[in-house]
Amino acid sequence: MRQNPQTTGRLRPIDLARRHGLSTQAIRNYETAGILPAAGRTPHGYRTYAPLHALALAAFLALVPGHGHGTAASIMRAVNRDDPEEAFRIVDESHAQLLEDRRTLEAVERALRDLGPDAAPAPDAAPAPDAAPAPGDAPAPGDAPAPGDASSPGGMFVGPLAGKLGIGPATLRKWERAGLVTPRRDPRTGYRVYADADVRDAGLAHQLRRGGYRLEQIAPLIAQVRAAGGLEPLAAALGDWHARLAARGRAMLAGAAELDAYLRHAHDAP
Repeated sequence: MRQNPQTTGRLRPIDLARRHGLSTQAIRNYETAGILPAAGRTPHGYRTYAPLHALALAAFLALVPGHGHGTAASIMRAVNRDDPEEAFRIVDESHAQLLEDRRTLEAVERALRDLGPDAAPAPDAAPAPDAAPAPGDAPAPGDAPAPGDASSPGGMFVGPLAGKLGIGPATLRKWERAGLVTPRRDPRTGYRVYADADVRDAGLAHQLRRGGYRLEQIAPLIAQVRAAGGLEPLAAALGDWHARLAARGRAMLAGAAELDAYLRHAHDAP
């Protein structure tokens, strides 16, 4: 009579694989990668696994949705080499990244709320490190409109835009070099002219700078605004962003439960 591997405590690679819809090659690969503890061997050299391996596999597969494949693998390798402190450190770093992602989302939402057509810096808001005009921050060639000019058809000159945001013209030029704004040149004067989309992007960049974000962090968000076709489509996408972060947090909880079960059994295993 064929023995049930669940009652004998001995599992074949196919027993682990079928439970999770995997291939036996995947099970062997996970063992080779250190995600599973080393398998036992029969006298004929065949791999045998124990319920502990099943718990390890369940823990890894539960960790992947919340932490990603690479991070989940690193966590399991640390546990399997008996270094739980390193595993906990990796878990903490992953949670910290989720928190940072949540703060980024909150910063974008604040910027969208504050970014009305007449939005202006709050009087008590501390300027971002690159927001204060530098000594000698005179308009550069291509920046100074003719006397009495405040705007050009279809956009704003650098001075009025800088004044609207409460920053120096040099800051707008710095943002241009970073790709945050892309002003055109007035064909008549050669001055920089900021179209409505540039004014929008400059306002969003300013709000995020006030929130402490670096230019290299802001650039991808500006790119998302452009790809979405403006602030309204981006605002509509924020609900999906919230849902993805919530699902990731929930998956981290589920992964933590499976990892805890594996750690407890691994501690008790001979």
